[in-house]
Amino acid sequence: MADDWSAPAPGGNRGRVMLPEVVRSPWWQLARRVLLATAILVGTVLLVWFDRAAYRDNNDPTGTVDLVDAIYYTTVTLSTTGYGDIAPVADHARMINAFIITPARIAFLVLLIGTTLEVLANQGRDMFRVARWRKRMAHHVVVIGYGTKGRSAVETLINNGLEREAIVVVDPTATALQDAHADGLAVVTGDATRREVLRRAGVATADQVIITTARDDSNVLATLTVRQLNPDAWIVAAAREQENVSLMKQSGANSVITSSDAVGRLLGLSSMSPSLGTVMEDLLTYGEGLEVAERELLVTEVGKQPQSLPDQVIAVVRDERVYRYFDPVVTQLARGDRLIVVRPARELPWAPRPGTHNEDAAIDE
Repeated sequence: MADDWSAPAPGGNRGRVMLPEVVRSPWWQLARRVLLATAILVGTVLLVWFDRAAYRDNNDPTGTVDLVDAIYYTTVTLSTTGYGDIAPVADHARMINAFIITPARIAFLVLLIGTTLEVLANQGRDMFRVARWRKRMAHHVVVIGYGTKGRSAVETLINNGLEREAIVVVDPTATALQDAHADGLAVVTGDATRREVLRRAGVATADQVIITTARDDSNVLATLTVRQLNPDAWIVAAAREQENVSLMKQSGANSVITSSDAVGRLLGLSSMSPSLGTVMEDLLTYGEGLEVAERELLVTEVGKQPQSLPDQVIAVVRDERVYRYFDPVVTQLARGDRLIVVRPARELPWAPRPGTHNEDAAIDE
């Protein structure tokens, strides 16, 4: 469901070599530690057994040490119990205990204690992080479905200034969980048509919800559930088939994008007019060439015609309605208008970007 896509590294990490973190299963970690502890036990038993002549069993009249005694001595020594009934008597055996068995004892204890402390620390740290995240999470964006469309939507949001901490992904698949974590995003694993899953994602306090699952019926159910939990959220949903658009809008979606029709139109335009296809692809590509953006009307632009502005105005938003630039209603721009413009994605000396230099906006008071 999810494709490979890597987010750009944060500015502070540019130039550094950052290798992917290897995530191991807790059972794998536990098995690895048990094997290491067992290796220390077996190695120490063999060391004592092969050098048994240098040890004396004070409870045995003959003083000899057999295999059982070697196992017993190893366990009580590595666990620091040390009853003293079996002890090294030769000088070299004492040196072996001092420089080999003592470090083995320390490593053995570190493995046992470290495993317990690590489990407790990880659980406590995770609980603290989740609690802090829930406390801070509000006015965020919830993305339901982290496939190709979901990842592209997140990439666009981040490229337009939204912080990664303000995005929550909801997806039931393990692949999406790994991909979203690799992209630095919080993830709620579960079915987005269930209320409890959406509550954990903070849908009730989200400003926007983007629904991009692979099935239209799932999108409809998710839209209904989101709208019930948050009547004020702006919901954008993806539809595979045009016939399901009206159903999604009736379910509560503010905007519905038909993916199959949109792709089909682009394919048709590119076939009929390769130049037009190139321009459309340019508009959909972030960071280079042209971009479509929404901005405030500036004070110096009040009373002017949309066609006379430096930006290529294609629509005007007035009183929550969208008018095309040639509509007689917006012949003269007024305070409170917002402009939908086509402009350079990056400002160049010969291509200024009005509205990006802290100019005074003509906000309707």
